[in-house]
Amino acid sequence: MFSPDVLGPTVERLAELAKGGQALEFAIGTGRVAVPLREMGIPVTGIEASPAMIAQLRTKCDEATIPVVLGDMASTVAPGSYALVYLVYNTISNLLTQAEQVSCFRNAARHLMSGGRFVVELGVPELRKLTPGQQAVVWRSEPDYIGLDTYDVLRQQIVSHHFRFGEGRQARVFRSPHRYIWPAELDLMAELAGFELESRRADWVGSPFTAESPSHVSVYRLKDR
Repeated sequence: MFSPDVLGPTVERLAELAKGGQALEFAIGTGRVAVPLREMGIPVTGIEASPAMIAQLRTKCDEATIPVVLGDMASTVAPGSYALVYLVYNTISNLLTQAEQVSCFRNAARHLMSGGRFVVELGVPELRKLTPGQQAVVWRSEPDYIGLDTYDVLRQQIVSHHFRFGEGRQARVFRSPHRYIWPAELDLMAELAGFELESRRADWVGSPFTAESPSHVSVYRLKDR
């Protein structure tokens, strides 16, 4: 995700949407996107729930360069009014209930100027790969790494499992829970918060979104108040 061919188009597209105005990143993390966006001249503020990630960000830039408010993206308020709010790399799925995800949209609307935009990058659930009785999808398999997702289709929950193998017999495992969201459901969340869908592409370079696209970048515009 740090490679120039991924990060470059991401930052360029966000800068284009900000149109020189201020941007707010929900779940800013270690600043993978915010730091190069700020270097392009776009003022960036962040909201982040992890003090450890904020500490990593502070090794790259100070508080005056990229201010960060500690808190969750569903309810925390950052000072100011913004032309752009954005969420990258499936972050909205870290909110584990539909109510929290709707609150996230409403929080984005709260921060935006009239006509401002909310950008969400999100994967498409891979339920078509599940045969009857199957609960897991392996999405990467390498000699030193296996990544798989397990699905609970009744609760619309997914757990990502990351297995890393060293030289010996032991492996390290990291698991992260998510709530997956269908594009149509995401659009309804947006409508509840006063947004309309402006565009949906398969990636940051603008490839068409199709039934086979594994992810999407959706741009929502806040309706005039």
